[in-house]
Formats: sequence, C-alpha cells, structure tokens
Amino acid sequence: MTIATPTRTDRDLLDGRTVDEVEHTPAWAQLKSAATALQDLQSTDGSIEDTAAAAPLIDDVVEAIAALAPLFPHDADYLAASVADFRRWEAEGMGTPDFLDSLVAFQPQEHRVDGIRHLVVFPMYTQNGSSDRHVEAVLVEAIWPEFIARLETEYTNRLFVSLRLIDFTSGYDTNSAVLFPETVAMREIPPFTWGAIFQDREAARYRRVTRAAAEITKLELPAAAARMLDDQALTERTFVMWDLIHDRTHMRGDLPFDPFMIKQRMPFFLYSLEELRCDLTAFRECVSLQKRLSARDDLDDAERTMLEHAELVQYAVIFDRIFRFAITGSRVRNYDGLGGQLLFAWLHQRRVLHWTDTSLAFDWDEVPAAVVALADAIDELYWRSIDRPKTAHWLAAYDLVRSVVTPHPASVWARGLSDEVLAGLPKGYTDAVLNDEFPLSMFFEALEKKMRPVIASTEGIRGTD
Repeated sequence: MTIATPTRTDRDLLDGRTVDEVEHTPAWAQLKSAATALQDLQSTDGSIEDTAAAAPLIDDVVEAIAALAPLFPHDADYLAASVADFRRWEAEGMGTPDFLDSLVAFQPQEHRVDGIRHLVVFPMYTQNGSSDRHVEAVLVEAIWPEFIARLETEYTNRLFVSLRLIDFTSGYDTNSAVLFPETVAMREIPPFTWGAIFQDREAARYRRVTRAAAEITKLELPAAAARMLDDQALTERTFVMWDLIHDRTHMRGDLPFDPFMIKQRMPFFLYSLEELRCDLTAFRECVSLQKRLSARDDLDDAERTMLEHAELVQYAVIFDRIFRFAITGSRVRNYDGLGGQLLFAWLHQRRVLHWTDTSLAFDWDEVPAAVVALADAIDELYWRSIDRPKTAHWLAAYDLVRSVVTPHPASVWARGLSDEVLAGLPKGYTDAVLNDEFPLSMFFEALEKKMRPVIASTEGIRGTD
C-alpha cells in the first residue's frame, strides 16, 4: 500500500522541514486544525451528522497526511491505510468510524529506535482524558536508549513502546499518558501487538509533584533522587525502565488466572493490588539488579547506566505512589490512589517511614526490605488464591488491604457481608463496596489540600514544560 508522490502543494506544506521539525510544518498545523474541527462535529461514538461540514475537513486531513508521509517512511503502510480509512468513512456516510485496517498496519513496536518519530491519527478515546471516540492527531518520538535495549533482552517485553509527546490535539491535553490500541474505533478486536506509554509526561508530572511534596513535607531527598528533579531526560529513562518491567508483570507470576487484563467487574481494591504488584515487582527487580551490578567491577557503559537507573526506579516508585497516586483523581473507586495509600501505611507501620514533628523521613537502608515484604504479601495472596473461589479471593484481598489501611466506618465489608450477599452472585459483593471504601488518612487529607494546585497544574504537561 502506498501514498501518491507528493505534489508541489505537498512540498509547500512541508515548508522544507525535516522530520525533526515536523511540528513546525504547515501540514501538521493543517492536520491539527482539521482534526480539532472534526471533533466539534463528532458524537460520542465518533459519528458525524453534518457530513457537508465535515467533508472539507476530511480533505484537509487526507492532504496533510499525504504531505507528511514522506517524513515517516517506516510508517508508510500505516499512513496509506489511514488515508484509505478516512476516505472509506466519508464514502460510507460518516457513521461510527472503523479504523481497524490502519490500526493493524500501525506497528510501532517494530521501530524501537531512540528518537524515531511517528505520526498517529485515529478516532479514539484517551484514557484519563475523554470517553468520546474523536479524531486525535499526535506526533511522538521513541525513547529507547541503549541500556533499555540491553535490559529488554532480560526483561522481554515485545509489546512495550516508550514514547515522548511532541505535539497533540485536545484529547491529549489531559492527564492521559498512554496510547493503547484498544481505544481506537474499529469493527472488531484484533490481537494487540503493542502498547505505548508517554514517559516524558510521566517524568514531568513526577518532577513537579515530588518537588512540591518534598518541600511541603520537609523531606530531605537522597542525592540520587534529587538529581531527577533537575533532569528531565534522566527521569524519562528511569520511567522507561520502571514501565518496561511493570508492563510485562501483568502476565507473569502465580496469577489467579488473569487478574487484570480480562474485562470483568471486580471490587476496585483488586485493581489496586494488581497495579501495586506490578510496581513492586519492578522495585524488587531493580533492587536485585543494583545488588548484582554493584558486585562487579567490569561494567560497560550500558551496565553502568543500568545500575544508576536501578537505584532511581526505587525512588520513583515510592515517591510517585505516595505523593502523586495517593492524592490524584476523584475518590470514586480510585484504585491507584488506594495503592499509594497502602504503600505509605505499610512503610509507616514498619517504622521505616516517619512523620514526626511535621517532617517526613525514611530509613533508606531499611526501605528496600520493607517494600519487598509488601510485594511478598501480595504474591502470597495470589499464590493462595489459585486454590480459592473467586469471591473467597476477593475477601482475602480485602483482609490484606484492611490490615494496613483503615476502611470507612460505614463499610459493610468491614463489618462483614450478610449471608444473603455471601451466598449470592459476585455482583452483590461488588455493589456493597463503597465508592471511597478506604478514605484518605489525616496525613493525606492535609497533603492533598496543599498539593491540589500542583496536581491540577500537571494536566496536559509535557517534558518541555
């Protein structure tokens, strides 16, 4: 599949610029403007009633993609399929869009080269952004340094794609930091071959939030952790390492079948434990890597970089979980928030985290063992649950969480579910969970009030902010 040779007009739309300057081309400006105008015409499912108004905008999108395509030869098949999908959508009356063909043609995991760029255009929703499947256009580039390429041979994850945001339409002017194929509008679900995370956004949020929280809590950061606050690139690479290991963990371990990826309705604290399990696995593996590499005196450049980032991942997991996850988002079934609360309380109750005289401190020599102990507790829950019925697993998971984080006083789970619920369908168990089953502690209530403007300021953030 090919796109026609650029015309003189196409060359004008590029304004003589290279792919490294693509965000400054007239073609990108045209594509971004047309996609934004289409969003205003689209319904929640992506369909358009005013096809007369949309037709010239589709022309602009197609013209811009054709002009930009020569800058992305590695994505030639995808961009040609994208043009075909837009034209077919138009020809069929602009009902619910179907971009399966172009989605299947887009294979960014095959181009994990540091700095390589992609033009991405789909009708889609953006997680933590909008539930509307609207046309979004995004310019991205891969973050794939040599030490990550080496690390991936040990922590194999062929689906993992690490990206940096260059420019984007409004769907990504939000908290969304992922690009997942399942968000695209399509007629059927294909086997998914990739999933992407915007590590520049994760890193930028982390730096801003951790800096503010450390000042508010009077926390004296270790020197290595402090370096991240002043170095965006260092923090991006740290998050790539963290997410590479985290992402693969969802399908590895003694799992009670498939605890997260299968679409099913469960009490939200189950999702808390699964996401935390993956983060703590990344923490554990980085502790192991740090110990193993520190024992050698013959490290090459990639291994020395790996050693540096193995330490940084440990700080990132702790501070992102405690300072950002715990107090970000609503209190309606906030499973990431609960995971942050759980980690904080676990460390505090093991007296390796201290909140004394309105100052926060850690016994850093003792922290790794305490974090790994929490990982062990979750792993033990999973291992035992292989032999349990589903609802018994849910009850055991609740017991683990409530042993660390205090439930709401009105919780019927905490008081004990009735025989009617216990003998009934799993839906009854889930319905009985309060939206805020585990409210914020007094520490986090106070921190959230002070951090609220900082958290809000990270919406739409990118690495250059």
